[in-house]
Amino acid sequence: MVVLVAGANGQLGQSLQFIEKNYPELNFIFCSSSDLDITNLESCQAVFFKIKPNYCINAAAYTAVDKAESEAEKAHLINVIGAKNLASVCKEFSSVLLHISTDFVFDGDFSKLSPRAQSRGYSENDIPNPTGVYGQTKLDGENAIQAVFENYYIIRTSWVYSQFGNNFMKTMLRLASERDSISVVNDQIGTPTNAVDLAECLVKIIYHTELIEAQQPTTDIFGIYNFSNEGQCSWYDFAIQIFEVYNIHVDLKPITTSSFPTPAQRPKYSVLDKSKIKKTTGIDIKMWQESIIKIDF
Repeated sequence: MVVLVAGANGQLGQSLQFIEKNYPELNFIFCSSSDLDITNLESCQAVFFKIKPNYCINAAAYTAVDKAESEAEKAHLINVIGAKNLASVCKEFSSVLLHISTDFVFDGDFSKLSPRAQSRGYSENDIPNPTGVYGQTKLDGENAIQAVFENYYIIRTSWVYSQFGNNFMKTMLRLASERDSISVVNDQIGTPTNAVDLAECLVKIIYHTELIEAQQPTTDIFGIYNFSNEGQCSWYDFAIQIFEVYNIHVDLKPITTSSFPTPAQRPKYSVLDKSKIKKTTGIDIKMWQESIIKIDF
């Protein structure tokens, strides 16, 4: 089983490489942007012709949320055109696409949510309403994929961190080594996602797809799914847990979003309901606190 991974050098791409050894029956082919330019259809076709993957994981994305406000064209090229190109070549070569999306497709207005969503989080059926360029391009990428073919999984996730790349956890650890006091926003509520757990989830989806297709080929299993770790917290709560795990003592101060203005507006609430993916695949999802383990960087 050949699994092509676009975006090999990102957090998720490196997390997939981290777990690769646990799945010797899967032949992972990792491609960086220099190996596979998803914004170029001919580049995608050439790589797919050579590799002929059964599955393609699109871990490549423009994720600089604030910078996207001034680089809308670049964000669109990667998050929309890139997604569409991969969907097109997946259809051409009969591959299944696993595409990573985001909680930023929602506006995070808790008051507008149904009672069910307020208690369990956004479901896959809730209507997106992004408030910034990044979220809009990720939603447009989702729509571009769906317009091309049916054999896709769109996985919406949130607050991704790991021992790889740049992320909130590594930023907190760096700041704690440089400062005596750190201020962190406490009025944005969501769920941290360990990128290694997300990588394991993608592998689980591949195995589940193979099982279902072997029994009775169907397109009913494809579609949009949510995945994050379980539970919810603020960024301030997340920081507290990080410092507890690492036994770091620092003066941590809670602040409001208005006290820390950014070019892009963040969702105030972006908890995701994982009922669908748990029911469909049987995956066991860890609590967010359980997934924060001490890692030597």
